[in-house]
Amino acid sequence: MNKTVKQIISILLLVAVFAVFDIGIYEVFTKRVNNKYSEGMQSKSVELDAYLPFDQDSRIVKTTSSVKLEGELPVVDGAAALYPVFSAFVSALYPENSVSFNGVDFDKESTLQMNNTRGAYKSVVDGDADVVFCAKPSEEQLAYAKENNVELELEPIGREAFVFVINASNPVDSLSVEDVKKIYTQENTNWSQLGGEKKSIAALQRNKGSGSQTAMLSFMNGEPMKKDWNTFMGSAIGYSFRYYVTDVVADGTLKMVKLNGVEPSVENIRKGEYPIVSDFYAVYRKDNQNENVRKLVDWVLSEEGQKIIVDTGYVSVY
Repeated sequence: MNKTVKQIISILLLVAVFAVFDIGIYEVFTKRVNNKYSEGMQSKSVELDAYLPFDQDSRIVKTTSSVKLEGELPVVDGAAALYPVFSAFVSALYPENSVSFNGVDFDKESTLQMNNTRGAYKSVVDGDADVVFCAKPSEEQLAYAKENNVELELEPIGREAFVFVINASNPVDSLSVEDVKKIYTQENTNWSQLGGEKKSIAALQRNKGSGSQTAMLSFMNGEPMKKDWNTFMGSAIGYSFRYYVTDVVADGTLKMVKLNGVEPSVENIRKGEYPIVSDFYAVYRKDNQNENVRKLVDWVLSEEGQKIIVDTGYVSVY
């Protein structure tokens, strides 16, 4: 074999090595973290313009209420998973000119805002929002309220299932509560331990202060979740609330696992058969003097308000 042929073979091998390296990087890292959703979804966890009040093409539940708020209108905010609900509340009760959306976000003067759970709790404590619709606050959020001498009122307005999500191609369909806890304490590290394929488990966690992370910490009941160094390599499991997975994200590549053999369906939530059901709340400062805050919350708990919750896809409190 002459020198020129050897050089050509060496070059081809080098190209092949880089090609394999690039493919490996894409499959292991880039493909896992590449976000296919729009900028709006990435920044707010929900497409704001898909659930706007007063919009003819909005995906919110549209209803006409006999109650209309006037005067000092409460500013509302909340979690991404509940945005379709409280946007529908605003649509039913508020005048149309009270909401201002610039195509990307709500303007500062708008009575409707959407800053996710962490931002909403800060807003209500700081007095920038009057009523926020969220899951139970985290210890840090309660501590922030205490530091600012603010006492929060939490009124349950609906119920929802906390769910665990895996890739639709994963053959595992059901896990026990203990199975999941052992995944997050890293006693279960491979899907083969749980009836699945021989693949490592990537146990994903949510941002600190999010409603989902607070719910997960409550689920773990003091058992520390270990840092997962396998996030980019394994077959993932994550967690959220049922409606957010099925309707807001609506990603066909995901599936919710049964827990203790029970599917997280509306019927099973209503019957109390699904193991992890959480209330969500209307939250406001106890010292808020705006009389419309009480009117808003009372209406949310009325038949009209609860029907919006049910028709959106959640479970009512009664």
